Order: sequence, then C-alpha cells, then structure tokens
Amino acid sequence: MDSGYTDLYGTGVTQADVLDIDASNPKATIVDDLTKGEVLPADAFDCFILTQTLHIVFDVRAALRTAHRVLRPGGVLLATVPAVSRIWRPGNDFWRFTDASIAPLVEEAFGEGVEVQTYGNVLTAIAFLTGMAHEELTRRELETLDPRFPVTVGVRAVKR
Repeated sequence: MDSGYTDLYGTGVTQADVLDIDASNPKATIVDDLTKGEVLPADAFDCFILTQTLHIVFDVRAALRTAHRVLRPGGVLLATVPAVSRIWRPGNDFWRFTDASIAPLVEEAFGEGVEVQTYGNVLTAIAFLTGMAHEELTRRELETLDPRFPVTVGVRAVKR
C-alpha cells in the first residue's frame, strides 16, 4: 500500500519498493499478486515488510513462499498478522492467527528459527474492537503483554 514503516523506521535504506495487487495505487512501484509473484524478482530484497496483509490472502502458504523467494540470502521478513480484528471487507477477509498457527506456516517457507511475538492483552483487545484510540490508554496498559489475549502477532524470519 505504501512505504510508511520503511520511511518511519528504516535506516540506511537506499530504495523502497511498494507492492500492491491494485494497479491504481499511485504509490505502488511493483504491481503483482503476492500468491503468484510473477513480476517480483527473486533474491532482490534485503527486507520484506508485510504488515496486516496475510489475513486477506486466501493462499497464505503461496504468499509466504513468494516472500521467501524475493528475499536475498540473509534477508528478513518482518510481518504482522491479526489475532483479533473486525472483518476488513466481508468476503475478502479469511484468517486470524495465533503464535501457534503462524509460526509453522512461516517455517514451511523459511525453515526453523522463526521468531514470533504476540502483542496485546484483554484491555487492548476490547479497546481495539470498540474503536478506542491508543491515546485513551496509558503506556502501561498498551505495553502489558498477555499471550492469552493477543491482538497482533509479529513475525521475524530470515532467509538462510
């Protein structure tokens, strides 16, 4: 969709590409279907940031294989997936994940050594689902992690 995370957190970035399936996205530098990867070059990227996308991709395994293929050896996949969320678009929103479900899916494509971290707690889940802004919660409330109530699951995988 855009390069927001790279712009905000990237250091030493010399090029940032934006992948979108929608050719009408003016920020897209590569238009391709992540499950097919017909345009995406192999072994081309140092980092692939894939945030809050896999739940709207029906063939998650194919998307993860493509993410692995496009990374250079030593390249890193940084992904987040929802554990709790409203339906993004009825009919186009397929999955919710836990650390126990996303880890083996990513390991199928990347091998062992996938790092997974859950974020959230019962309060942040309730706040998120009711539309509260993060400013309405204290830093302590936001930073409390309870793996029994994840809102988001983060993944880091390295291409060997």
